[in-house]
Amino acid sequence: MKATVSADQTIQEWGNGLGVRITAPVARAARLTRGVAVKVEVVDGGVFIRTTGKVKLTLAQKLKAFDPAVHGGEVMATGRVGAEVF
Repeated sequence: MKATVSADQTIQEWGNGLGVRITAPVARAARLTRGVAVKVEVVDGGVFIRTTGKVKLTLAQKLKAFDPAVHGGEVMATGRVGAEVF
């Protein structure tokens, strides 16, 4: 089971509404960044926040998904065309 990251927070008044800060460790663990779209739902026992936008992958996740057969290879698969210097 994956370890969870949590933080005790207090609901604050922000303008005409209410808000809660998402701490940096929680935001990193959830891969939340400024501008990511979320959906807020009321569920039994509380509130559930789910990202609706594209989740940003970490470098490690991107490298794990990299397939040289699909993404790799030479940009110019042919031989030298002109006076390239190597």
